[in-house]
Amino acid sequence: MSWMPGQDPVLGDKRSCDALDLVVVPRARDIGGFAVRRALPHGQKQMVGPFIFFDQMGPVQFLGGQGMDVRPHPHIGLATVTYLFDGRIMHRDSEGNALEIRPGEMNLMTAGRGIAHSERTPGAARQTGEGMFGIQSWIALPAAHEETDPGFQHFDAAVLPVVEDGGAWARVIAGSAFGVTSPVGRLSEWFYVEVMLDAGASVPLDADHEERAVYVVEGEVEVAGDRFEGPRLLVFRPGDRIAVRATRAARLMLLGGAALEGPRHIWWNFVSSRRERIEEAKEDWKSGRFRPVPGESEFIPLPGA
Repeated sequence: MSWMPGQDPVLGDKRSCDALDLVVVPRARDIGGFAVRRALPHGQKQMVGPFIFFDQMGPVQFLGGQGMDVRPHPHIGLATVTYLFDGRIMHRDSEGNALEIRPGEMNLMTAGRGIAHSERTPGAARQTGEGMFGIQSWIALPAAHEETDPGFQHFDAAVLPVVEDGGAWARVIAGSAFGVTSPVGRLSEWFYVEVMLDAGASVPLDADHEERAVYVVEGEVEVAGDRFEGPRLLVFRPGDRIAVRATRAARLMLLGGAALEGPRHIWWNFVSSRRERIEEAKEDWKSGRFRPVPGESEFIPLPGA
């Protein structure tokens, strides 16, 4: 997925809950055949922990013969997290990784000094037509790791820890929550959790995280008397233990972590602590210096080139 300057979501509002800092209503965007709702980056909040980009993909139902086709494009200075609720994506990258991403799996592609990848609906799914629903987020890398070697981690849904309590169900995708820890390797402190709540059930948001947010994917929740319907990103201040209660069945994503050592420059698919590094990446993609993606002959040109 891609971001360009000037594409920030609409500004949020302050709410009556003292611990709630910002409410973001994601802005809908078309990225070539299907809609996304973008919550980060935001005009008032660039990152939550290291999360610098947050897109809800769909839900959309493709007709037979149609699908998602995100041609090869580059990244630097970040890691992408693709997490699906429904549908499938065929991932291919310039390091030779090629696999089908399915619902509930964790897929972490670390761009580091540079990687290119494509995201397409697999052939079998395209032939019959199927739904697509999920989240793609970017994790900005710490300055010390921005130029790390590119890599890819894949974890089946069955190996990610799940916690259930009454009407609450949670899968810990990365980091630690609810007394369990995901096996996913990270270059900084961050956490990511999918939560399903029955109407009337609640879930706590740990006070120990420096920065934290709840993305209401669907349904409706209540926090300290205020109600929020999805899609919404609720950004909380540190320090207080928060309880999020579903007023009707809801799906949430809990996210956040330690703040990075400083802000980031972001242009198109590039993230860096150094503006000049963004300029280098632009020239590298324009000049064909990124490794090609095996099995792909197309690519997305540098915007404005």
